[in-house]
Parts: sequence; structure tokens; C-alpha cells
Amino acid sequence: MVNLTIDGIKVSVPEGSTILQAAKEVGVKIPTLCYHPDQAVKANCRVCVCEVEGSRLLQAACAQPVMEGMVVKTRTPKVIEARKTILELILAHHPQDCLNCIRNGNCELQDLANEYFIRDNPFTLKVRGLQKDYSTPSIFRDPDKCVLCRRCIDACSVVQSVHALGLENRGVHSMVVPSMGGDLIDSPCVMCGQCVHACPVGAIGEVEEIDKLLAAIADPDKVVVTQIAPAVRVAIGEEVGMKTGDMPMDVFVAGLRQVGFDYVLHTNFTADLTILEEGNELLQRLKEGGTLPMFTSCSPGWINFCETFYPDLLDNLSTCKSPQQMFGPLAKTYWADKMGIDPANIYSVSIMPCTAKKFEAARPEMNASGYRDVDLVLTTREIGRLFRMSGIDFNKLAGSNFDSWMGAYTGAAVIFGASGGVMEAALRTVYEVVTGNTLEDVNFEVTRGITGIKEAEVDLNGTVVKVAIANGLSNARQLMDQVRAGESPYHFIEIMACPGGCIGGGGQPITKANAKRVERIDSIYVEDEKCAIRKSHENPEVKTLYDEFLHEPLGHKSHELLHTHYHAKNKKYL
Repeated sequence: MVNLTIDGIKVSVPEGSTILQAAKEVGVKIPTLCYHPDQAVKANCRVCVCEVEGSRLLQAACAQPVMEGMVVKTRTPKVIEARKTILELILAHHPQDCLNCIRNGNCELQDLANEYFIRDNPFTLKVRGLQKDYSTPSIFRDPDKCVLCRRCIDACSVVQSVHALGLENRGVHSMVVPSMGGDLIDSPCVMCGQCVHACPVGAIGEVEEIDKLLAAIADPDKVVVTQIAPAVRVAIGEEVGMKTGDMPMDVFVAGLRQVGFDYVLHTNFTADLTILEEGNELLQRLKEGGTLPMFTSCSPGWINFCETFYPDLLDNLSTCKSPQQMFGPLAKTYWADKMGIDPANIYSVSIMPCTAKKFEAARPEMNASGYRDVDLVLTTREIGRLFRMSGIDFNKLAGSNFDSWMGAYTGAAVIFGASGGVMEAALRTVYEVVTGNTLEDVNFEVTRGITGIKEAEVDLNGTVVKVAIANGLSNARQLMDQVRAGESPYHFIEIMACPGGCIGGGGQPITKANAKRVERIDSIYVEDEKCAIRKSHENPEVKTLYDEFLHEPLGHKSHELLHTHYHAKNKKYL
């Protein structure tokens, strides 16, 4: 252990710790901007400077290792003045349109400017006047707001191994730009949105489409129907002043009715349906010698990644659409018929934790109903903004139930929101289908958690099925390289593009630390345990769907509406 003093407080920390880490141990807050708890130290911004006794220069707390007997001062006039000057210089090149910014009220730079009482900047405002990039349907870039912290580059390159963003030029001319030049759409970007979480300001954000929803609600000819993804419920409370997982589902439903949705249904319904289709597809491949390992296909960021970097392995993908895209055509065929509503009048809106879902809904493959299957995708953050704009007091709002026909779900569907959840849900059903025995303990603990790669073996009446789970695309790449080399021992692989799975999706409330993702995962499993039914094949509404409409998993109607094939993208990224 290393002993030092910070602002007169003695502290002992492990060797190799930084001043920043030591300060946290004793409750001393040191401001940061480029620092990210789950990334390598960069020491770019210097906002975290402090005085170290015996050193002529101020030291960056995020990068300076502690030493025995070190005396650190974090609050001297010299330190405060230096931090203030650094912030003023950053602000001198930063647009002053905070009121119109997507991160207004949730901006790290804005918070620091307020904390350090920056009112009159002595430096002349001079922004570059660079053009905003709205080339993708999911994510936009505002390069003028970039503070060169490079957190987005690390998220894209290290966490996701996509390398869609890079640094151009040097010194004052440095810029974060798409790696292939031009716009973001021209890069290998998979639209996962992890760069959005990493960005401390409004330089990157989701493409906002709340106005489209409001226009549909105002149209008397439109029947506005929504589906809610399983990861959204545990995080939406964070957007309206509640703790993670604290908003009851019935209150969430009531809130959606308050803002104008005509019908509130659940993506969990089609998550259960996905298990029936995907589980039977796996069994079919195992029995008939189909392409193995089979990959899950629920995460559109992962699908984009596979199309971009591993087009030679597309046959390994399950042909099942994601639950969002299964819901879309069913809403405009089966559900429309059940409700006696003209599908031409249905405006289907999905509420998703994922920015890539916006791109997925716009894919040309997603028109199986004869219409655009999903008309609009809103992120958890967008719904949070809509709730705040509507002035709803969720503490006083009486609960409301989901509507019939595609609103029922099981605990197996709930856990889709966490890494390993799709795998666990599939195993709960596949085990019973293959063995004919009742699975008494439905908890497959080995599939759970935020670990980057997990693996397990399941004995199905003498047939041992080997499975693997990856969250975060750099972890996915490890498994994919293994498959490409012909060295994979697995039969079934679940991949989620985002760290922690959908609970850490690019459209979720902004968080830069994995600790919050773990908290959301815990809430997912608490909800699963509360469900009366925890196996997808026991969902009564799914049973009715097969009886009345689909008839059987992998049948003609299922293939027509619920399955698809994906295509290789530009090979220059390989």
C-alpha cells in the first residue's frame, strides 16, 4: 500500500493507483472531462489538474500515479484558476447553443462550467462552423461540439472493435472524424450508439423523431400502437427522477396512454415468439446437419457488424427477425384482423433501448406485412423527453394494463434485456421440447452477468449442446474469428452488440460506467422471478397465435412474416 495525503486527509491505496482514484477513496471530488472509468487514461483535457508538493507543474490526477509520502492539494487558488482557464479555452471553441442541445441538462461540460462559475469568458468565441452529419437514420454527429476527449474513439475501437471513428490532423486542427472519410454512413459504423454514451457533450446523439410521433397522434385517421422492449422498463425511471427499476410496468403503460398511444402492447410477446421460432430452428439444424454454430439475430448492431466484417458467416445467423421486427408484421396482419382495424391506418411505434433499431426498422427486408412493418422507433431517452415534456407525475399516476393480443409475456421474455437472457430463455424451452420433462429450476445462472464471454454445456437427453454468450463487439469478434478458423466448439452463440446486452443499449439513459449496467441487469432478473409464467412456450397468447394464425413454428406463415436473410456490405471494411 502507498500512503499519501490529499487536502490534509491521510489515505492508503494500492500501488499503481492514481491521484484521482486515491481522492475518490476519501470523498474528494476532482473534476474530469476526458476521463472514463471503463477506458484507458488519456490525460487530454487536463481539467483534473492538482498540486503535488515538490512538483513545479500541476499534475493530471487521472494519470499521475501515487507515491509514498505524496502531498496533494486539489483546491488551492492556483488549481482552481488553472481548471477555470482550461474550461474557458474549451468553451471558446464550443457552440453556445445549450438550450437547443440534445445533452442540455445532462452535459459534463455544462456541469463543469456551472461548478466553476464561468459566466464571462475572457476568450473570444470561435467555432469552426462544421456541418452536422445526419447521414445515418440512427446517429448524428455535431463535430463543432467535439471536445477531443477521444472517449468515442475508445468506445468504438476498443469496446466494439469497429473503428468507425478516428483522429485527423494534429494540434489545434485535430478532429474526430469517420475513419473512412466523408460521412458516418460511409464508415463501418454499426449504429450501436456506444459512442453516444461515451461522449461527455452533444457531439454525438440519437436522431430524434418525437415530432413524427406527435404528428401521428394528432392524425385522426391513425391508430397509434406501441411495443415496449424488455430493457426499457428497468431504465425509463432514470429519465423521470426514479431509481433504476423502480417504475412499475402498469404505471409505465399508463404514462404511454397519457401521451396519446391508442394501444400499448409489448415486445416481450414477440420475444417469447422468437424463442419458439429460434429454438426450433436450432433443433432443426442440430437434427438435419444445418450450419453451426447458429448465431442469435436479435441485436441489429450485431447484425450490421456481421454483415460488415463477417459476411462469410451470414449463413450462421438465425433467420429469425428480431422481436421488434416480428412484432411489426404481426401488428399489421394478425393483430389488425383480431381488432378489426385497417392495417393501412396502423402507425406502429417501438420503444427501444437501441439506436440501431432505427436503422433496422428502415431496412428494405422489413416490409413483410405489405406495409412498413415498424413505422417509427423511439429510444428510451426520447420517451423520457416526451414524458418530461408532458408533465406527468408518475408518483400519482394510476396503473393501466397492456392491451389484449400481443400484450402477454413470460419471465423468459423479460430477460432478453440482459446479456445471456436470450440464451437462458431458449434453454428453458429447448430443454423441455427435447427431453419431454418439466424443467423445475429455470435459472441458468451460468449464462448471467456482464462478463464479456460466457460459455456453458447443456445435456439434452444425452446430446450435449455447447453454448457461448458475448456482449460487446470486441468480445463477439473473438468468437467470430474462432468460427471463421473452423475452431469453434459451440452449437449456439448469443451475441449482443452492447456491453451488458440491451440494458446497455445506445438509446438507454446516458451512463458511462458498467456499474449502472449491472444494476439494470439485476432489475431484469428480479422482474423475471416475479412472473407467474417463466417459459416462453407457456405464453397463452403465443399458443393462441399458433392455433389461429401461424399453425406451427418454422411453418409457411412464420417464414413469410417472421424470418429473413441478411446481406454482405462493402468489403472494403474487411
